[in-house]
Amino acid sequence: MLTPAATPPFTAERQQAVVAALRALLPERCVLFAAEDTRPYECDGLAAYRRLPMVVALPDTEEQVIAILNVCREMQVPIVPRGAGTGLSGGALPIADGVVLSTARMNQLLRLDAYGRAAVVQPGVRNLAISEAAAPHGLYYAPDPSSQIACTIGGNVAENSGGVHCLKYGLTLHNVLRVRIVTIDGEVMELGGESLDSPGLDLLAVFIGSEGMLGIVTEVSVRLIPKAAAARVIMASFGDIVTGGDAVARVIAAGIIPAGLEMMDRTSVRMVEPFVQAGYDQDAAAILLCEADGTIEEVEEEIARMTAVLEGAGASAIAVSQTEAERLRFWSGRKNAFPAAGRISPDYYCMDGTIPRKRLAQVLSGIAAMEVKYGLRCANVFHAGDGNLHPLILFDANLAGEFARAEAFGAAILALCVEVGGTITGEHGVGVEKIDSMCVQFTPREIAAFIALKRAFDRPGLLNPDKAIPTLNRCAEFGKMHVAGGRLKFAHLPRF
Repeated sequence: MLTPAATPPFTAERQQAVVAALRALLPERCVLFAAEDTRPYECDGLAAYRRLPMVVALPDTEEQVIAILNVCREMQVPIVPRGAGTGLSGGALPIADGVVLSTARMNQLLRLDAYGRAAVVQPGVRNLAISEAAAPHGLYYAPDPSSQIACTIGGNVAENSGGVHCLKYGLTLHNVLRVRIVTIDGEVMELGGESLDSPGLDLLAVFIGSEGMLGIVTEVSVRLIPKAAAARVIMASFGDIVTGGDAVARVIAAGIIPAGLEMMDRTSVRMVEPFVQAGYDQDAAAILLCEADGTIEEVEEEIARMTAVLEGAGASAIAVSQTEAERLRFWSGRKNAFPAAGRISPDYYCMDGTIPRKRLAQVLSGIAAMEVKYGLRCANVFHAGDGNLHPLILFDANLAGEFARAEAFGAAILALCVEVGGTITGEHGVGVEKIDSMCVQFTPREIAAFIALKRAFDRPGLLNPDKAIPTLNRCAEFGKMHVAGGRLKFAHLPRF
């Protein structure tokens, strides 16, 4: 399905002019424009939205990135940055008369400082490759998205990616020390630093999660942490979602911060188990995966404490991993939830929102009611410890109207997240998928502040211009608008 084009289709003459300008500065292999060559870049992991770019540029160096930006600025060509394309919100969706700037070729690990516990990498380095390089030193990079085998650190910076261990070790924001970027003006800037503090405003926190709208990443310094001596996982079963949600709150209330605390409902468990044979309890209404890591003594103590809390919370069954292989098997089900969905449904729409932990049961009950309303199934997998939901809405795009219903279902889930005090995204970003939901989350004054920040970095408005920040006019047109409690409320959503 094509999204509405943000810009008019390009002309052959304009395409030829942009290609000629870029090839005057870059090797021929770094500039793609034939449809068969640009087709792999027509979408990211949100494959329901597709659009061919006018040109794809693949720089090898920072100097080439600067050259591309200078050409595009002078010719007023929009630029969409792209990493590995594993994003799930359409953040790397091309613009029809724009350039996709892929940093995939910039994939060198530049320096690994085992004593300083840091690594300096180019943006095209895969997330998992950092940990693989650090492993001989007993170190690793903590953020571990499910796509970590393929996703790149540049894309992780753009989306502020997390993973199943983000509860204890944080998101990308908490594990990046410094980024080196090129602005739309061709200026190189360094944000943050490898010392304990850096001078000036904390622009590093502003940049991480900005989805390619403020600059192009050319280098990243990441924090490495020591690999734990031991790690074990509890798999706890619950007879109903409400009890499972309450158990999550009880674990945190007990002062325990697990290395990972994930929840899956019955639909997702029965979807995953035949695929990976992780040993999940398919009769449970919900299962929790609770990991403890640290020294052997710390792990044993924390496992005992969590077991007691989970039993007290009403767990119907508890299993504890006894070997490293079994621990990885327990996690394999959670990590493979998305591909497992393809076994039971032609298509799925993965949402991403956050809620207060105490509202887990309420929101899951709300999603169950929405399944009836929209006539679609939904499998729920999420980072329960920090309230980051990932509902997988199952649909068949070949059936008329099903994708529209899936979109409406997703928008309703996000509206419910906001209603209970949460947010419209936790780690997948806004992209094109949630741009209208920004109007539900934020006031006109807040959106105006976001737009002002965007202009401060990108006055021409050429970097990923149709992503993440809706115009005030767009919000005004987004349904019948009401203001309640300082927030925008809508009587209806346009895709319902």
